Amino acid sequence: MKFEDAFFEFAAGRLDQLPESTVPEIVFSGRSNVGKSTLINKLLNRKSLARVSATPGKTGTINFYNLKDCRLVDLPGYGYAKVSQSEKLRWAELVEGYLNARRNVKLVIQIVDMRHSPTIDDLHMIDFLLNSDFNFLVAATKSDKLNKTERIKQLEVLDETFSEVEDMKLIPFSAVNGEGVEEIKNMILTQCDNQ
Repeated sequence: MKFEDAFFEFAAGRLDQLPESTVPEIVFSGRSNVGKSTLINKLLNRKSLARVSATPGKTGTINFYNLKDCRLVDLPGYGYAKVSQSEKLRWAELVEGYLNARRNVKLVIQIVDMRHSPTIDDLHMIDFLLNSDFNFLVAATKSDKLNKTERIKQLEVLDETFSEVEDMKLIPFSAVNGEGVEEIKNMILTQCDNQ
């Protein structure tokens, strides 16, 4: 599977617009402005296939990227305060509807910002993934923005936060120096090959 061959396939703003789940799906979840689009672009070795916005909360659709043998699925970011309550509700219903639709989800890449402790929304999402038996890993983005001491401290915070979660995979990620890219790609390949 060539990550570089990926193309934007579809954006669904409503549940009835979701394409049929015909291939394994790798889902990207995280709060607004955590670096989901940047992570996807880095994995695909593309500059702007997934749109990176300077304005958090811009993506109100579920975006599908076709990799032939599987799909990358970018969920709307959660936790952004400056969108209307009705828009937040629509996003929540869209995401919940997608995750409860018995689709061929092989892996959820739950994204947190390595510079900060996970938010309440992050913890709720991880709790949901655990209770729903989704296979997932946590990608801690923006690792390059920490010095060595800060990095050690934040990894300890994350380890402590997730100490109850058995066998959870935590991968520090940087779009700047490429840390974590190959590890995440390998996880995706393993899941897509085990269809």
